[in-house]
Order: sequence, then C-alpha cells, then structure tokens
Amino acid sequence: MIGCIIALIICCVMCVYRIARGPTPSDRIVAVDILGIAVVGFCAILSAISKHDLYMNIALSWALLSFIGTMALAKYLEGRTYDE
Repeated sequence: MIGCIIALIICCVMCVYRIARGPTPSDRIVAVDILGIAVVGFCAILSAISKHDLYMNIALSWALLSFIGTMALAKYLEGRTYDE
C-alpha cells in the first residue's frame, strides 16, 4: 500500500507541475482530470485500509464530477455552448 501511495503522490506532483506550466489550456485540462483520478485512487486506498465504504462513495462522486467538469471545460475551449 505504501508503494501505491508514493506513486500517487508523485503523480499528483507531476500533475500540479503540468497545471502550473502547461503550454496549452488543453494540457492543463488533462492534468486536472488526471489529478482527479489520483484523488479517486487515494480514496480507494483509504477505503481499503480503513474498511469504510464511505470513501468509495466519495471516490465515485468525485469521478463523476471530474468527468462532467472536464467535458464542460473541453466544450468551452472548443468554443461551443452548453446547448450544442
């Protein structure tokens, strides 16, 4: 479990770097999406360690909101409205 946590921390650091220094807005959106996936991974590991299913509910909610937010930002960058 410690190896997984270290790998997720490294992933988070690299995503934050890409968010701060990304050359294009598309790179930043992808980094935010991957950071959301890393948070879901942290919740899954925490759920496995503590044996509480609450963390898996949080992970599922986070994943759904992250997906919707990524789609909304992608449509915005494409120049389309939410109706299209």
